[in-house]
Amino acid sequence: MTLFLLFAVITLVIISSFFSGSETSMMALNRYRLHHLAKKSRAAKRAETLLSRPDRLLSVILIGNTFANILASALATILAQRIFGDFGVAVATIVLTLFILLFAEVLPKTMAAIRPETFAFPATWILKILLKVLHPLICALSGFTNCTLKLFGMSIADKKAVDPLTADELRSVVHASRDSLAGQHKNMLLGVLDLEKETVQDAMLPRQNIHGIDLNDSWDEVINQIKTSPFSKLPVWRDSIDHVVGIFHLRKVIALAEHLKNPAPDLLETLLDPPYFIPETTSLQRQLLNFQAHSEHMALVVDEYGDIQGLVTVEDILEEVVGEFTNLSQPSAHTSTRKLKNGAIVVDGAMTVRDLNRDLGLSLPTEGPRTLSGLIVEHLESMPVGGLSLKIADYPIEVIKVDDNAVRTAKIYPKLISQGGNDE
Repeated sequence: MTLFLLFAVITLVIISSFFSGSETSMMALNRYRLHHLAKKSRAAKRAETLLSRPDRLLSVILIGNTFANILASALATILAQRIFGDFGVAVATIVLTLFILLFAEVLPKTMAAIRPETFAFPATWILKILLKVLHPLICALSGFTNCTLKLFGMSIADKKAVDPLTADELRSVVHASRDSLAGQHKNMLLGVLDLEKETVQDAMLPRQNIHGIDLNDSWDEVINQIKTSPFSKLPVWRDSIDHVVGIFHLRKVIALAEHLKNPAPDLLETLLDPPYFIPETTSLQRQLLNFQAHSEHMALVVDEYGDIQGLVTVEDILEEVVGEFTNLSQPSAHTSTRKLKNGAIVVDGAMTVRDLNRDLGLSLPTEGPRTLSGLIVEHLESMPVGGLSLKIADYPIEVIKVDDNAVRTAKIYPKLISQGGNDE
């Protein structure tokens, strides 16, 4: 009889450890991975089905765990009294508490938390059977639980099997997956997520860098510019870019070539597509969808006063995701850099701070001016002159050329160890 009681107690502790581990493993399952595995694994599908009703799942687990613990306690007390007499209750309480705490709680739950899928998937067989066997009792417990939840303004229907992730949460997931994702793939995913918080102003080609055709130029100058242009589309204006009349697509150059010998003054205007204007505050994500909806590939960016600030293309937006393209089918917001032997980098002042940070691995401040020229002017609070040196975010910067109230060329040196402050 004593051996039978001992065997029964050990068996009940094992059963209790099963339910404890099942509870931890089921709740520790990654819901997004589980949703993916459910498409090809029956065990994962069972687990997903069980988790769709957490009230019933927890009910069957707690029923089994509570029953096993109470019965084990009763049998352990009888066993201890047979062996230790009147001290049996105290001995059974102390020994069984330690035994259950270690082998039925801490150990199985720790193992289940480390390997949730290994523990949870096999357990779904037993849990599913118990759900059917104990269905009336579980329904009663679930009904009582749901009624109680309503008193606190909650409902089991509010809990979704897979909660939607916000953009910031998804960004954290991508960062946490750095070991399983190639660096380029990770950057592309982050680039897609960043499209929502970046505007066309961050990716556009500044107006001073826009190449176009002036209708007031001579016909020979216009034709020469069309022949030598590396771009497939060119904005066309009269007098200045503030008076854009249309967009010329190079695919129409054949129609134009038929009249090269005897050009008509207004011929070019008849071949223009209407310009597409967009506000500078439009997010890159929205503008990419707008390009698709309007079947456009290039847009002129205007500010709140209607003045043209720059030009953005589909390629410029895609470069924010996949990196800079090597071809020149469209104007690009990115400009070239040149690295010197001493480690310094000569850059165009019109290059955006974001591009500098991304392409050169710098950490210049991105809050405020978009371009390096604007960053330097803001830092100095005055117009710089050629040869001036300053330090921004511990990067020594030398102004090389200033023209038309803007820094045209600057030289950035490797970052210095911070000495406390940005000294000029």
